[in-house]
Formats: sequence, structure tokens, C-alpha cells
Amino acid sequence: MSDLARFPTPTWLVGAGNMVGAMLAGWQSAGVDLGNVIAIRPSGAATAGVQRTVTSVAEAGPLPRMAVLGFKPQMLDSIAPGLAPMMTEQTVIVSLLAGTPIATLRQRFPRARSIVRAMPNLPVAVRRGVTALYTEDAGEADGQLLSNLMTYLGVAVWSPTQAHLSAIGAMAGSGPAYVARLIDALANAAAERGLDSGLAQTLALETVLGTGWLAAANRGPMDDLVRRVASPRGTTLAGLAVLDAELPSLIGRTLDAAIARGEELAAASRNG
Repeated sequence: MSDLARFPTPTWLVGAGNMVGAMLAGWQSAGVDLGNVIAIRPSGAATAGVQRTVTSVAEAGPLPRMAVLGFKPQMLDSIAPGLAPMMTEQTVIVSLLAGTPIATLRQRFPRARSIVRAMPNLPVAVRRGVTALYTEDAGEADGQLLSNLMTYLGVAVWSPTQAHLSAIGAMAGSGPAYVARLIDALANAAAERGLDSGLAQTLALETVLGTGWLAAANRGPMDDLVRRVASPRGTTLAGLAVLDAELPSLIGRTLDAAIARGEELAAASRNG
């Protein structure tokens, strides 16, 4: 594995919640070497794949060349005072903290070499994720390193602005929850119309999985796929007449709500 696909030595994972766990699972599946990664978790619970897990920065050893912030955003001001002295001119900070802008992070970690915001989604666990990246000061080498590492987990895209990053987060980051609701809605509707509930859940899941796979394989407009399913004056068109009247507005309002909440979190972090 080349140096542009390897974690710097050492790399700290500060916090190891659900998203960090999903990313680690994806990297392990891809065969990425995690032997120079130290997990810092107050619980001390073992973190699969990494060199070791410690309970505090004082136990972590040599200062990091990369630090991944994987704790809850509201914990930033309680964690930053103890962590900031460990962030040096050699440290790249990768923040997974939703709604926490670069300026807030730079204020808490003024010595860091560069700060990158990363917004992955949960399918990174199976290497089919989307990770949006944004930075204002990372150099080409740091940017390429992160692109390479995140590409192991699926698609990695660089955002031109933080607003753009928020829009990606509202769609791709939150999207798995919305798709899960769609699967449930399809299954529940079918069960209410007489289908066995277990079978309905399986069919809904496989329909969404198969459709996504087919769409990804064809890479064409979604309307083309719709036309292949919907015959003239058929049952699919009858259902689409209902769905098309309500779905675009519903999805738009859903993303607007997620973006608005992100803006609230950003404001709270600036005022914290």
C-alpha cells in the first residue's frame, strides 16, 4: 500500500461512535492497514482493527499527524481544551462533527496544520458510502491522502463551499434514514393489503436494493428507468400519478428541515 493510501503515523481517533465504527468496518473490509491508528475512548472499550484503545489523550503516546474527531458535536467545548495542546503544526484534523464549521474548529485548534470537514454516510460500512470533504487550508498532499482513504469507503467528493457540504449532508448523509423509511413504508403498505409482513419487508428491501443497483449499472436518467417499468395506461402509471404529485415537495421539505437544523448547530457552535 502506498503512503498516499495509508494513515499517517500516528493517527488518533478521538471518539468512536457509530459513524467511526462504520468507517473502520469499511477500511477493514478493504484491507487498509490500521496498525498506526490509536482510538481514544473514555469507556476504554476495544475498537476493532486499530493498534490499541486508550481512555485519554495522555495515554495515546506520540502526538498525532492526523486526528479524526468522531465524538458528538455538543461535546466539542468539553473535549477541545485537553485536546488542543496535542494538535501541532504537523497535525491534520479531520472533523466528522455535523454542523461545526471550519472557523469554529480553527478557533479551538489554532495550531493544527490543516482542518478538513468530512461528512460520510452509514453505507461506508459496506464500502458503498458517500463522503463529502471540505477544507480551506489543506495542501494537495493532504487532500490526496484523504481522497484515497475515503475512496476505499465508496464515493468521495470535495465540496467547493460549506453550504454545499451541508446540502450533501442533508441528502447523502441523512439519506440512508430516509431510504429506510421508504422501505418500511412500502412494506407496511403491502402488509396492510394482505401480504405477510415478513415477506413484504423482504420484497421492499430487495426492490430498493435491486433498483439502486440497476440504476448505478446503467448510469442513465431515472426517467429512463421509470419508462422501462411503466407501460402506457398501466398500474405503475396509476401509482406514479399519486407519487409524483406529492413526493418532490415532500423530499424538498425534508432536505430543507435537515439543512435548517445544520445551520442551527453551526450557530450554536459559534456561540459556544
